Amino acid sequence: MSEILDELMWRGLIAQHTDIDALRAALDEGPVTFYCGFDPTASSLHHGHLVAVKVMRHLQLAGHRPLALVGGATGLIGDPRAKGERTLNSADVVREWADALRGQLEGLLDFEGDNPARIVDNLDWTADMTAIDFLRDIGKHFRMGTMLAKDVVARRLESEEGISFTEFSYQILQANDYLELYRRHNCTLEVGGNDQWGNLVGGMDLIRKVEGAAVHVMTNPLITKSDGTKFGKTEGGAIWLNPEMFSPYRFYQFWLNTADADVVRMLKVFTFRTREEILELEAALVERPHAREAQRTLAEDVTTWVHGADATERVTTASRALFGGGGLESVDAGTLADAVAEVPRAQGAVGARLVELFVAAGLEKGLGAARRTIASGGLYVNNVKIADSERTLAAEDLLPGGFALLRKGKRNLAVIETAGTR
Repeated sequence: MSEILDELMWRGLIAQHTDIDALRAALDEGPVTFYCGFDPTASSLHHGHLVAVKVMRHLQLAGHRPLALVGGATGLIGDPRAKGERTLNSADVVREWADALRGQLEGLLDFEGDNPARIVDNLDWTADMTAIDFLRDIGKHFRMGTMLAKDVVARRLESEEGISFTEFSYQILQANDYLELYRRHNCTLEVGGNDQWGNLVGGMDLIRKVEGAAVHVMTNPLITKSDGTKFGKTEGGAIWLNPEMFSPYRFYQFWLNTADADVVRMLKVFTFRTREEILELEAALVERPHAREAQRTLAEDVTTWVHGADATERVTTASRALFGGGGLESVDAGTLADAVAEVPRAQGAVGARLVELFVAAGLEKGLGAARRTIASGGLYVNNVKIADSERTLAAEDLLPGGFALLRKGKRNLAVIETAGTR
């Protein structure tokens, strides 16, 4: 069973770990119970959480038993951030967000079979703990020097804002989670993001001091692009897994737009493709870069994992249709609206000449240029080639939502919104 460590290393999913030989020996002895924590500090997980969930899924597929901890208690506090104190959310909000995260995790892990995943909530063992219990039973095992030396704490102490005792105590609460899961479920491995290393080690040390037992921790790297910048920020913010916050179409396009220099590494991290399959995609990237087979595989696999096969089919159909690879009538209204959400647009009306609309939308510099492009067969409305330079926008041209799609050549798109556009 320890061969999974070699697989995770090949995929670039291990950043730091404690005694790797001891961990390998523990995995070889039989299935181990491990956990990863997710705090409800927002109403949805985002793409960064997928790295830790992917590690969990690989371990689960290797026969080990996953615990997904939703931090109903720690979500009320918030892990200290380098940029300043968090805003404390109400108990009702945190409870609602915890339920949302629980639902997402249930779709990403396997809750059936011989080693089903299980969701736990640290509010179950924290809610009834008194301040005296916290200080006497847990706090006495922590040393201030170690706690103050942690990077994020040290940075916050040097800042003008400082750090509250509330956030400073977070590391003790997380350490207690590991202790409780060790006691309740014989959990002997904690995994998480590399920025959590100090907190993970704190839990391991607490178990050693209180129970005299040796347990393990392992972190996954924070994913960056080949140029060293963070992977995953868009102009609109995070890549949320909630389809209402970040549509499946936008989600698919995010992965599809992965740079050639990054896509092979992202295939290793975010998909379950085998080594042989990834090597084939890497070769295709070199031989046929224009085909973008690696990017399409990445986008389809991750979108299917998060949103399901039906959603992937809808967005790939829409993606093809936008650029003439299928009829727009086959795309449902919601997906179509998502697909054109970021396309340049202009106002128009039924009865307006199409040459004027192409100019208004910025696809042509003038009426003469638009007529010449029509003559050469280069302008389309809803993927239908325009043959008559005097053609006007008809009511039947309007797609669901009250707009029409203009295209010049293969890639240049614009939307014409009419008074009926919703």
